Amino acid sequence: MADSAAPIRQITKDNVYDAVAPTDFGAMLDVERHLNRSSAFDKIISATHDHFWDPLDKKYIDFEDDFDPDTTDFVPDHMVPALQTDYVKNHFADKPADLLRFKSQMARWQMSAILHGEQGALNLSASLCHVLRDPGAQEYAANQCREEGRHVTAFAKYIRARWGSPLPCGAVLATLLQEIVHAPEVYKKIVGMQMLVEGLAMGAFASIFKEWNDPLAKRLTQLVMTDEAFHHKFGKIWADRTIPKLSQEEHEIVENWAAHCFQTLLFNLVAPHQMTAIYEQFGLDPQKVMEGFQEVATDEARREHMKEATNIFRVLVKTLWNAGIITERTAPFYATYVNFEEFKAEGEDMVGDAIAEDGIKYLQTINFGINAGALNDVKASAIAAE
Repeated sequence: MADSAAPIRQITKDNVYDAVAPTDFGAMLDVERHLNRSSAFDKIISATHDHFWDPLDKKYIDFEDDFDPDTTDFVPDHMVPALQTDYVKNHFADKPADLLRFKSQMARWQMSAILHGEQGALNLSASLCHVLRDPGAQEYAANQCREEGRHVTAFAKYIRARWGSPLPCGAVLATLLQEIVHAPEVYKKIVGMQMLVEGLAMGAFASIFKEWNDPLAKRLTQLVMTDEAFHHKFGKIWADRTIPKLSQEEHEIVENWAAHCFQTLLFNLVAPHQMTAIYEQFGLDPQKVMEGFQEVATDEARREHMKEATNIFRVLVKTLWNAGIITERTAPFYATYVNFEEFKAEGEDMVGDAIAEDGIKYLQTINFGINAGALNDVKASAIAAE
C-alpha cells in the first residue's frame, strides 16, 4: 500500500509551475510571491476580451430553434462507430426512422461526454488556483476556470434544447477525469487535461463543426474553440519550459503517464460497453455489438481513421509529439496508429486553429462593433501561434 504521507513528486523545472499542497493557503499569503509574478501568460490573459462570449446572450448564440434531432439526419454514419458493424447496419436496414433516432442518441452521448469533460476542466482549473504559487499562472488558471464555466453552461443548454437532459458520464471517462482532477502532481493535471483532454476536445469540436449538419452545434463548437485554443497553449508553455529539462527518469515518468491517459481513451472512450443503455433502447444486443465492433476496430482500421486530420486520437498523438513527450521508447506504440513523418511535414499547426481564428474575428465584430480587418487578423494569428 502506498504511503499517503509520502512527499509528492512535482517534477517542477520552472518556477512558474511551482506548486504547494492544496491545503497550504498560508503559502498564498507569502508577500514575496507577489513580487515575482511571471509574465509567461500575460498575452493569453490579455487576449481574453478578444474572444469573450456569453452563452446566456442571444447576440452570441441562440439556443431556441425548431431543429428536431430525431427526424433530422445531422450526423454522418461514419461518425457513429457502431454503424461500421454489419450487425448494427443490418438491424436498421429497414428502419430508417429508428436509425435517425439512434444516431441522435449517439450524438447525445457524445455531447454529454463533452459536457462532463468541460466540468472536469472547470474543476481542474479551480484546483490549479489552489496549488500554483506564481500569481501569473494562478491568474491564468482562474481565467480558464471562468471560461470553462461558460462551456459547461453552453453545452448544458445545447443538450437541454436538443434532448431535454444529458446522459450520465461513461465509467472510463469519469474515472480518468477524477484521476486527473484529484492528482496532486501538477504535471499530471497539465498533461492529462491541458494537453490530452483539451486536445481531444479540439479534435471533437473540429469534427462536429465540419461534419454535423446542425447550425447550432457548429456555432457552439466554434465559440468554444476560441477559448480552447488558448487553454491548449497553457499546456504548450509548460511543455516548452519543462520537457527539455527533464532527466531520463523524470521524462519516463511523464511519458508513461501520457501513454496511460492516451491508451485509456483510445481503447475505451467509444467502446460499446460504454453505451449499453442506448443499444438496449433500440433492441440491440450489446454483446453482439461488442463482437461486431471487435471485428472492425482493428489496428489497421484505427490507423486508417487516424489519417484524418480531425480524428480525435490523431490530435492527441500530435499534441504529445509536438510537446516532445514521445521518445523512441514509446514511439513504436503510437506508430501502430499514426505516421510521425506526416506530423513533421505539417508543423505545429493544430486542427481547429483556423476555425478558432475565424471565431475570434466573429466575436470581435460583436464585442467591438468593428470589421475584424488586417490588424486584428495579425493580432489573433500571432497570439494563437505563440
